[in-house]
Amino acid sequence: MALHTHISLRTAMFSALFVTAACSSGPSSDSASAASAWSDTTVNVVSRFATGSGVTAVTVLRGDGHLETAVYDLARSKRLWARPATMAGRLSGMGVQPPAVVGSMVAALEPQTQGPWNALLVVRDARTGVQKWTRPVDSTFGPVRCGPYLCLSEFTARTNARVVVLDAANGHTLWRMPGIAEVEWSDATRAVFFRMAKHPVLESLDLKTGRSLWTYAVENAVGTGVNLSGGWSFGSLGDVLVGYLAPYQAHKGKPLSTFGFFGLRLSDGVRLWTRPQLLRVYPSANPAVALITREITPSGGYGGFAQLDPRTGQATAQLPADKAPQTAWWLAFPADLSALGFLSSGHPSTAYDLRRATPVSLKRAWSFCTVDPAPLPIKGLPGFYPIASLCAYDLSTGRRIATPGPPPGWYTGATDGWRAWRDESGALHAVHDARGTTPGMYS
Repeated sequence: MALHTHISLRTAMFSALFVTAACSSGPSSDSASAASAWSDTTVNVVSRFATGSGVTAVTVLRGDGHLETAVYDLARSKRLWARPATMAGRLSGMGVQPPAVVGSMVAALEPQTQGPWNALLVVRDARTGVQKWTRPVDSTFGPVRCGPYLCLSEFTARTNARVVVLDAANGHTLWRMPGIAEVEWSDATRAVFFRMAKHPVLESLDLKTGRSLWTYAVENAVGTGVNLSGGWSFGSLGDVLVGYLAPYQAHKGKPLSTFGFFGLRLSDGVRLWTRPQLLRVYPSANPAVALITREITPSGGYGGFAQLDPRTGQATAQLPADKAPQTAWWLAFPADLSALGFLSSGHPSTAYDLRRATPVSLKRAWSFCTVDPAPLPIKGLPGFYPIASLCAYDLSTGRRIATPGPPPGWYTGATDGWRAWRDESGALHAVHDARGTTPGMYS
């Protein structure tokens, strides 16, 4: 499954208004009946969650403005340990970096108080927090799991940027790759890296040796003129890797950069389909789950909404542009994603069945809690926003539902049946009500 969706909360909110649409499907649950559920309302969660081996790890913001890595035992609803955290060289548009969970280890950046380095990568036992090994860091986007190993971008603020693949047990370097890149998919033996450059490339590599298996230039799918400042996201469905490059507008009145969706075969990198000039909209699920997009007309205006089959890129449902109200709205979806709602906050709102494009009544639909988020007061690190939270609304009134229950699975995703999320106040919640592992909006 995809490991990253790189688009900031601020950008997602902008997209929700600027693009006006949203999407996708996955495991869904509007209640936690007969499920194991717990919360920690004492923390302010600000990053995505990293979950595995029965624990979930997340970056939280303390009251004093400093970051902290917090690790929880999911089944026992117990906070296991916490350590100071930091960021060094991460772009604000990527959001606050989460820890990485690799087997029985948790990796995170911690402050470095001595020497010439800006931070320290520290790998600890997931259950006890006991330090196993460290690695000094100059600048990085943060650690991430790649199969059974740990991948780390290094010197990202310098011309000698590289990616290293490390043995999670002892920190030994297996191999290095020059340039800036991150893992977008991996299994036990392979990983697909997104190599970020003026002309970005996807490359599949053997994890043990670094041997290249295939490469694909993403501009071959969506066209030349990609600008990564708009964001990107990837997800997988079976042997299909679904990619999305978002548009970027340098200045008002300037044309958008090239954008759109495409699908590659993971086994050999062959392109299966491409849909340029389509927008991913927010809130939404992982691109590989089920895509609801908004079209751009030949004249550059906004067209209708189209749901795509991520395996083929073909439209499976469409909603004409004239269904959208003329007044301001945000998109909202029920847990099963059977309908698309246009939320007019505090006012009666409209919704349509996606298959028939006919009006329906939605007593419970999910959308952003706010489209005007405040930046996080992180000491020394301005411009970061927390991951976006969802709230439930009664579209007949446009008002929030006071006791909505857990957000839908297409937003949270799941790992070994566990779903974890951040509410509007930053509190951590977890519930075991799903099956298996599925991607969500941020995973």
